[in-house]
Amino acid sequence: MKYKAIQLIKRPQAEITPDIFKMVTLETPELKKGQILLRQTHMSLDPAMRGWMSEDTKSYIPPVSLGEIMRSSGVAEVVESRHGDFPVGTHVIGMMGWTEYAISSGEGLQALPAGIPAEAVLAVLALPGVTAYQGLMNIGKPKAGETILISGAAGSVGSIVGQIAKAEGLHVVGTAGTGEKCRWLEHELHFDKAINYHTPNLNQEIADATPNGIDLYYENTGGPVQHAAFARMNTFGRIVVCGMISDYNTSTPEPGPNWIPIIKKRLKIQGFAMPDHWGDISELSQKVAVYLLKGQIKYRVHILDGLESAIEGINLLFTGGNKGKLMVKL
Repeated sequence: MKYKAIQLIKRPQAEITPDIFKMVTLETPELKKGQILLRQTHMSLDPAMRGWMSEDTKSYIPPVSLGEIMRSSGVAEVVESRHGDFPVGTHVIGMMGWTEYAISSGEGLQALPAGIPAEAVLAVLALPGVTAYQGLMNIGKPKAGETILISGAAGSVGSIVGQIAKAEGLHVVGTAGTGEKCRWLEHELHFDKAINYHTPNLNQEIADATPNGIDLYYENTGGPVQHAAFARMNTFGRIVVCGMISDYNTSTPEPGPNWIPIIKKRLKIQGFAMPDHWGDISELSQKVAVYLLKGQIKYRVHILDGLESAIEGINLLFTGGNKGKLMVKL
């Protein structure tokens, strides 16, 4: 059986351009014992992919080699099996790549319970939810009554961070790039305040929204919000660095704040990457599911149609053009 896949054939320069990818037609080989054939139904697009495309060998995960199928996670159905743990019809989540079909030994795959939509899995229970929980609860260690500021709050991770923080009794403030996204955060997700980071009065608006200062800053974007947040940090505050999306497509990253306040305020700043916690994914997903089942997490998705749509569509992550968790329906 023939199927389509997309290979990475060049490293991106400042931006991700279509010429770095190649659409290929492949044929599924005969299954060996212990293997399964997967038909991918939904493919996740995530900001981390920008780093995976680069030639940086010192990052937390090796880059995608040129000529390989582009790396991504997704939801798939087992359509042929020679593996006792994955019978035909099983739905799984795991690393599939930019491909319609994939052969797997089952390693790294997690079977999904029946009845949970693939959109909910990728938007909440998969990478966005476990990243949000790990960064907020295990690194940020929030306490009821504290104030948290979240950059990129309308994104797939930031929106879940804010909702878990609300459930835990925090005063939640977020920044986003459009008025529509800010209204969604306030009216649908019940953030205490959402601020459009394009406002000319960003520092003042963040100060007004955090009258008691900031105890916890969840960093997804970098840029001007980072400086405004850093200036408002309380003594013994925590900064959780999950992403720096404003610098992913730049050749020279913006300079960060001066470190003297780190000493004076005894701040804790920690970056993290989920490959360090792959062994905890199932447990983290179950913890996120508790909030979801209680109705404390809402989500929205931005769906692209067809494998080829990923080539141009991935740039929505860096322009802010996506509204909700970005994924491709195959």
